[in-house]
Amino acid sequence: MNAVRIIDRGELLACMDSGMTMRLIEALPERYYNEAHLPGAIRLNHDEVRERASELLPDRDALVVAYCASATCRNSHIAAGALAALGYTQIAVYPGGKQDWVDAGLPVERVP
Repeated sequence: MNAVRIIDRGELLACMDSGMTMRLIEALPERYYNEAHLPGAIRLNHDEVRERASELLPDRDALVVAYCASATCRNSHIAAGALAALGYTQIAVYPGGKQDWVDAGLPVERVP
């Protein structure tokens, strides 16, 4: 199984700013995603990874960063572990999640 690494807000911002190929996934139910999600994130709930990953994340070698609500939420870790088990090679968890992002005053997107 591939290792899952931890990424902090600064490193995540650097990846986003660099324009590198990466996918940001929010591992929370749809209503939380619709209320607010990190810019460019797609929703892939932790319990849907096996069913939806190949459709949403076709490149198993691209960087995939999973996050959820906050440091106490485990959904991102569960999703990342499932992605590793499916053969994704570059997986990171942003453990501070949406709470850390919002607390830093960074922008979010909403689904109307």
